[in-house]
Amino acid sequence: MPQAPDALTPSSEADSQRLYRKIAWRLIPFLCFCYLAAYLDRINVGFAKLQMADQLALGEAAFGLGAGLFFVGYILFEVPSNLILKRVGARVWIARIMITWGVLSACTMLVTTPGQFYLVRFLLGVAEAGFLPGVLYYLTLWFPTYRRGRMIALFMIGLPLSSVVGAPLSGWILDYFDQVQGLRGWQWLFLLEGIPSVLLGLLALRMLPEGPKQADWLDITEQGQVLRDLTLDEAQSPASGESFRQGFFNLKVWMLGGIDFAILLSAYAMGFWMPTFIRNAGVTDASQIGLLTALPSLAAVFGMLGLGASSDRFRERRWHIILPFWIGAAAMAASTGFTDNLIATVLLFSIAQAAIIGAVPVFFSLPATFLTGTAAATGFALACSLANIAGLVSNTLIGVTLQLTGKSGGALWFFAACLVLGSLLVIALPARVVNR
Repeated sequence: MPQAPDALTPSSEADSQRLYRKIAWRLIPFLCFCYLAAYLDRINVGFAKLQMADQLALGEAAFGLGAGLFFVGYILFEVPSNLILKRVGARVWIARIMITWGVLSACTMLVTTPGQFYLVRFLLGVAEAGFLPGVLYYLTLWFPTYRRGRMIALFMIGLPLSSVVGAPLSGWILDYFDQVQGLRGWQWLFLLEGIPSVLLGLLALRMLPEGPKQADWLDITEQGQVLRDLTLDEAQSPASGESFRQGFFNLKVWMLGGIDFAILLSAYAMGFWMPTFIRNAGVTDASQIGLLTALPSLAAVFGMLGLGASSDRFRERRWHIILPFWIGAAAMAASTGFTDNLIATVLLFSIAQAAIIGAVPVFFSLPATFLTGTAAATGFALACSLANIAGLVSNTLIGVTLQLTGKSGGALWFFAACLVLGSLLVIALPARVVNR
């Protein structure tokens, strides 16, 4: 019988900890910066809306449609992109994704009509498709399941950090670059925030080895240890699949897509529309809106780190998702009664983001507990594709609701209900499979 990871002797466990800490320091900060840049280029349109909506004659519903069209391209190309990544290697494909999305994000500054806005948002989704599931698959090449929750959490704090850093930055650019060189602040916003993605894409070609065997900063013994740990972890999986078919035609993968759909309905509502929610609560200065928008995202950073570490420590996944879903749903529903109260709006959305976004890394540790190889690449991408339909639904629904009623309450109640339904799907996942 192979020795279980938790049966390691103290000395070998200490060596193992040092090895994976070394790997984490080489890979995770860079990948986190990449995700920060990706998500910033995805949601900065929420700040640009504060100026560009009037200039392009975009109503709330039209803006919601344009913001949501990103996800049409993203969904259509998610699975093909991840399969190409597995074939050509993470280093080249992640670099390609980042460079193209950075260029397209910057090109948004050139749009002059709603139709052009819709087109560039769709193309941005095509360009970015495959990044998140690609990185999640890439991490399975380095970390066994029982170490993956914390690593995913550390990588995915780029998501809330994109608002912690990007929200004040975006507000400042809107205020202080407006009319510089004859360009509006929203145009400078897209240009300046697209450049880091291109630079990080070029760096990815140098920073990301294809796997442990290609990492010249690991010696032969360390490379062998990682490969042995991954082989042992895969052998201990109670239900493993390797082929494209096992990844695509897998009920648990489709269940994961439904769970992530519930997460993203709320996450995108907060990510794209938080500046609007805060403006509707009475704040008009773009810089102040930026600072206040960063607070719920800062809460999400602590939620991610806390839930990811706790989930790994107790080797428990399901209740680390279910309880945050319930808390987040309650906070979002409660926020609808305080739309004119700035303090209550920021506080309740901070609780919601800490809970809902905090559960994201725990959720993304689930597919690799029962899928490997091509099935893992397919499963990650399929779950993300299904879930990102939420981006189109969320943005369109809030835009239409705001335009028709002037309030977002109906949409937020619907999103809260979807979180509760999503928690039932989590309960249905077999604990013996996912709690590893």
